Amino acid sequence: MTPALRIATNEELRAALEMLSGSTFVALDTEFMRERTYYAGLCLIQLATPDACAIIDPLARIDLQPLWEFLCDRSRLKVLHSGRQDLEVLSFAMAPPTTEGAVGRVPGPLFDTQVAAALLGSPAQAGYATVVSERLGHTLPKGQTRTDWSRRPLSPEQVEYAADDVRYLVPLYQNLTAALTARGRLDWLIEESLELEDPTLYRIDPTDAWRRLKGLDRLRPDQRAVAKLMAQWREARAMRKDKPRGWILADESLRDIAERVPANRTELDAIPSLSANFLRKRSEEILGLIAQGRTNAATEAPAMIPARPDPRLVAQVTRLLAIVREEAQRQEIAPELLATRRDVERLVFSGRADHLLQGWRRDVIGQRLVTLAAEPAASG
Repeated sequence: MTPALRIATNEELRAALEMLSGSTFVALDTEFMRERTYYAGLCLIQLATPDACAIIDPLARIDLQPLWEFLCDRSRLKVLHSGRQDLEVLSFAMAPPTTEGAVGRVPGPLFDTQVAAALLGSPAQAGYATVVSERLGHTLPKGQTRTDWSRRPLSPEQVEYAADDVRYLVPLYQNLTAALTARGRLDWLIEESLELEDPTLYRIDPTDAWRRLKGLDRLRPDQRAVAKLMAQWREARAMRKDKPRGWILADESLRDIAERVPANRTELDAIPSLSANFLRKRSEEILGLIAQGRTNAATEAPAMIPARPDPRLVAQVTRLLAIVREEAQRQEIAPELLATRRDVERLVFSGRADHLLQGWRRDVIGQRLVTLAAEPAASG
């Protein structure tokens, strides 16, 4: 196994990047901490090729600009596993330091081994260790999964653990590429990975914070308008305080406020998930947001998924999901990659099929689902 080079000076970084630059692809991973903050603290950057492995310490006094140029050089593929959080952290690290909440460039082009494995039948959210075990027959140690990567010095065990996160990405990428090519699915993987290069995925705009919430499709217009304002308020405050969103207001509490749309302090106090301390400090502010949400409701579309949907449409969702599972089994692919429940519900209840009709998915399952969803209306 290639020994890991520990990089803590500008000279070491330049030498490491020169060694790594000879390969057409580089495995990439990061270690970061965000348990007590809104913004993730980048603690390590790991890179590997078939001939080299580097563990870069961003907490040392290093000029990382050469690394950012290396990662954004599109002549070299970047291989990650479940890379969205890593890309988010790296993009913020590359952002102009004077612009709060700004997003920098996104490394690319990309190859996500979690997506690649799902296209070959693994669960859609299969972890790195699971895929390495399944595809390479190697068991990775778990001893450092809860380590504090911000503490220095790093132990030899920590360095080896971090190095393994990219060392085995190299043969994993080669294994998955060969398998995808044999199944004619390498282009599918390229399409899926392209989505991760979209900078808007990582841009922080409090007005878009509601997009992270689940289940808004089922809310009434007034409830959805309140949820959007509450999510915007929470995001802006979390950014300003550099605290996790859940420390400002838990998802459960935000959802409770949106669903109940309390009209006064008494109704707000009756929400059990809100603490007395929060109510004492924030009740007037929250009631003002709720009032504004009621005003904004007129601009909201009806619920995409009705609270009490037509039983015939519910049955149709069930039927289409069964077809998705059957096709996934036939294709030996994770069913969520073909179509999620949300994709199918949107299609049946509101006629939206944007995701289903994009790229490879359209021919494999999307057009078929759209045709089948139209059948009841055509026959009725």
